[in-house]
Amino acid sequence: MKIRAGLMLGATILLTGCAHVNGTAKPGNSNNGFDPKQLGKSDIDRVADIHRREVFASLQALAEKLYRRNPREWKKNGFASREEAMNYLFDQRTDWRPQALVGLPGLAVLGEKRSTEVILLALNKDYAGDRVAAFIVGTGDMLNSAFEGKTEFFMFDNLAPQNLYNSARNLEIAAWKLANVRDAEGNSLLLSNAPASEAEPANLSFEREFGKMISNLDLLSLILADRSNRTITRIATGITSSLATAAFLPVLSFK
Repeated sequence: MKIRAGLMLGATILLTGCAHVNGTAKPGNSNNGFDPKQLGKSDIDRVADIHRREVFASLQALAEKLYRRNPREWKKNGFASREEAMNYLFDQRTDWRPQALVGLPGLAVLGEKRSTEVILLALNKDYAGDRVAAFIVGTGDMLNSAFEGKTEFFMFDNLAPQNLYNSARNLEIAAWKLANVRDAEGNSLLLSNAPASEAEPANLSFEREFGKMISNLDLLSLILADRSNRTITRIATGITSSLATAAFLPVLSFK
C-alpha cells in the first residue's frame, strides 16, 4: 500500500509539473523565486493543494457549462451577464466564495440548508430560483467542508479521507440526478449532457468534469488514508438502479 501511495504521489507531482509547463497554474503560484511558506509544507500537503485546486477548477468549468446551456437561470438573479453570475459564485484567488450560500434573491429560500440539501433543492421541480447557482453552491459547500474550508495545506493539517471519499460518492449521485431528474412534463430541470443527433455529436463534457472531480477526490483520499493508516468505509454507487435511490453520504463540517 505504501508503494502504491508513493507511485500515486509521484504521478501527481509529475502531472503538476506538466500543468505548470502548459500554463495552467493559477496566478500567485509562481515558478519564479522561492515562496517561504513552502517550508511549512510536506509533499502530501502540496499534493492536497493540487487536488483541491483541480477539483474547484472543474466545479467552475461545470458552472460555466451549466449557465451556457441554461441562460435563463442566471437571469433569475438579475445579473447582467453569465460572467457576472460566475464572479458571484467564484473568487478567482481562492476558487470559491463560501458566502455565496447567502445573498442572492434566488437563494433566499435556502434558510439553514447546506451542502447536499442545497443540491436537492436545486433539483426540486418546485424550486423557482436559479437552479445552477443552487446546484453549484450546494456542491461547492460540500467540497469546501471536505477540504475543511482551507485553500491550502500545511504540515499540521489533517484532512479526513472519509470526507473526501464520501464527497466523491455524492458527486456520482449528484451527476446522476442532474442528468435524469425531470419536471412534470418530462423535461430536464437543467440541461447538461446531450445525446448525439444527426447534426451534432454527443456532448459528454459535463460527465467529464464530474469524472475529474471524482478521480481527484478518490486519489487524494487513498493517499491520505495510506499515510495515516486509516480505513475508508466504502459504499458502492456505480450501478444505475442504486444511484436512482441512493442517499447522499455525510460530509462532516469542519466547523
